[in-house]
Amino acid sequence: MINTLADRVRGLASLFWREVAKFGAVGGVAFVIDNGLTFYLMHGPMSDSEAKARFVGATVATIFSWIANRFWTFRHRRQDNVLREFLMFILINGIGIGISTGLTALAKYGMGITDKNMLFSAGIVGILVATVVRFFAYRFLVFNKELDDEPEFSHDYEILDLHPAGQKADASGVREPGVAGSEPDRP
Repeated sequence: MINTLADRVRGLASLFWREVAKFGAVGGVAFVIDNGLTFYLMHGPMSDSEAKARFVGATVATIFSWIANRFWTFRHRRQDNVLREFLMFILINGIGIGISTGLTALAKYGMGITDKNMLFSAGIVGILVATVVRFFAYRFLVFNKELDDEPEFSHDYEILDLHPAGQKADASGVREPGVAGSEPDRP
């Protein structure tokens, strides 16, 4: 049992770091899209609307990010209901965009900062804060389908001991029938 638990923990840790690496790669490209477009807009067509420029850059980067995360980073965790997944993704990104745009607006209107480079930097700080929020929200709320299809993660829920009351898993991970009304055994 100890080896099995240790193997599962190592497998989940490996999966987690692979997802973090892929999320980081997607985030890096989205960061370039967001900031490149924002910088262009702040110094060009939207020179008087820095917060709006940040919003446009973040929106374009968000669309790219959903596609890349859905088909690469979390491809094994995609939900069957694409519309629900997309709406959750938009909601989470709306919060992230609110953080980055909000810090830009706070710097400009709340602190009276007018230097475009400082305003740009405020948005980058907001992006960094929002990135941490986004990763965990994507992982646990948006792309949250269980990994039961992958043999090394087929019993990942057991590590957290998410058994209904009265059920115990034997060494092979199969639950013994327990209390009436409990959820059915997983394969």
